[in-house]
Amino acid sequence: MKNILVTLDFEEHNEVLMGHAANIAKKFGSKLWLVHIAMEVPDFVGYRVGPQYIRDGRAEELRMEHRMLQTYSEKLKAEGIDCDGLLISGATVEAILNEAKKLDADLIVIGSHEHSFLFEALLGSTTSLLVKKSRIPLLVVPI
Repeated sequence: MKNILVTLDFEEHNEVLMGHAANIAKKFGSKLWLVHIAMEVPDFVGYRVGPQYIRDGRAEELRMEHRMLQTYSEKLKAEGIDCDGLLISGATVEAILNEAKKLDADLIVIGSHEHSFLFEALLGSTTSLLVKKSRIPLLVVPI
């Protein structure tokens, strides 16, 4: 197992996900790829994204998310784990699967949240969609 992709959403459970992935990486000598899917900015035909202060605010959010990925990555490197962080944009499930394919990932680590019945019925969850669509093994960590 050479490459492990870990999905992060910057919630309090990131440490749990990284801990599980780090244990596997240590045992197999794998590289960890910490991946956060940034929210896409909606495109409205004929309209700009918005006033400059909105674009500046979004740019600052992206810089903060990138810094967080760097911090997590540096922490794992200090533990002797080969690790890099990636901040990408796109539709969550498709972006995860595309990035996993690009990185030749052998495993995807993702957390599983409980949502209401209505949420699941209308939108589904990222985890359940990944389970259906992924050809790469998944480690689903209950949160």
